[in-house]
Amino acid sequence: MSLDTQTFCEPAGLVAGRLRLRDTPIGWAGRDFRACFARSFVEPVYEELTQGYVRSLRLDELLFEASQVFPGLVPDASSHAADPAGAELDQAIFLREVLRSPRAGRHLLRSLQAPSPRALMLQQEFENNGRVELASVTLERRDGVGYLTFSAGDRLNAEDEQQVVDFETAVDLVLLDDQIRVGVLRGGVMTHPRYQGRRVFSAGINLKALNAGRITLAGFLLRRELGPLRKLMAGLQLGGVTREKPWIAAVDGFAIGGGMQILLTVDHVIAESGAYASLPAAKEGIVPGVAALRLPKVGGPRLARQVILAGRRIEATEPAAAVIFDEVVEPSAMDEAIARAVSRLAAPAVVANRRMLGLAIEPEDEFRLFMAEFAYEQAQRIHAPDVLAKVGRFAGKGSKEGPGDGDG
Repeated sequence: MSLDTQTFCEPAGLVAGRLRLRDTPIGWAGRDFRACFARSFVEPVYEELTQGYVRSLRLDELLFEASQVFPGLVPDASSHAADPAGAELDQAIFLREVLRSPRAGRHLLRSLQAPSPRALMLQQEFENNGRVELASVTLERRDGVGYLTFSAGDRLNAEDEQQVVDFETAVDLVLLDDQIRVGVLRGGVMTHPRYQGRRVFSAGINLKALNAGRITLAGFLLRRELGPLRKLMAGLQLGGVTREKPWIAAVDGFAIGGGMQILLTVDHVIAESGAYASLPAAKEGIVPGVAALRLPKVGGPRLARQVILAGRRIEATEPAAAVIFDEVVEPSAMDEAIARAVSRLAAPAVVANRRMLGLAIEPEDEFRLFMAEFAYEQAQRIHAPDVLAKVGRFAGKGSKEGPGDGDG
């Protein structure tokens, strides 16, 4: 079957309405051709992969199925191992078109809002025991509250792919548990030499893992945004029903990078008086998740530029911090402040009202289209030479200086 780029990149390519896409020779062509193919045929391709929108595929499943059913459209595992940068850019090109499509993109978002298989496996254990300890997160239910504690104390709760899996699992368990009314996010007590014995919220992306090539586009950068952070904002999709709960974040120490991004998704943020938040992603050369969508809405475009482009750090006690932190308390008063916030957010009408606010603040299609472009931009930046050089320097000094273990 001989096909040229123009045939596929124009609507006329869909002459009969249903091409035999499995027979299309995608692999021989270059990236521009594959991008045109994805743009022209994303909906029938996605329909084929999901068996008529019946199957709900997670990101890794979607990419695997696409590589098998349409060889050459996205890279397979061997291609990814041989050329991670090129493979992840090709994945991003495909996912950008899926997310740009109203029908396919909405289906994918809702598929990714379903409970993770791991959470479903642990659901009964958690409901029975009220406690689950994961590698980097501990979850405990007490008096109708789900306390989710980031517990990677040796690395200042710096985020890697394991942490994203644990984070999503814990968020799912809170949302699935009918006994829990409110979720609380807080950093645990550190064992890191510089912060030993102190609580820290999050140092952001784990630069050592990034430097070692253990941070991937689908496994971390997209899964984090489309999984746990999206679920904090918009809840779970379960049997056609949305399950939402209010969330509180308690910030001890600092919320750097991904830590600050979390704060933009929750309903109430409490900070100790010495805490700060920052988004130093531009310093490392990457894109700070969905912060570019969310921060301008709470702080305005000028503050967003200062924080994202210039690396401005927001101290909890400065006036501008009011758009990030709802309350600032002395460290000794943190537990009491959390209890007060839980009492307020446990009111019966809170869930309905947060849902209506969510529809106004971040409509699904706005988020979907942002994520389409984010996937492509981040895929280009994550393997860029300047990023690799900067990350190598930050990762090397992290063990001595503390926030360098994350800082993204």
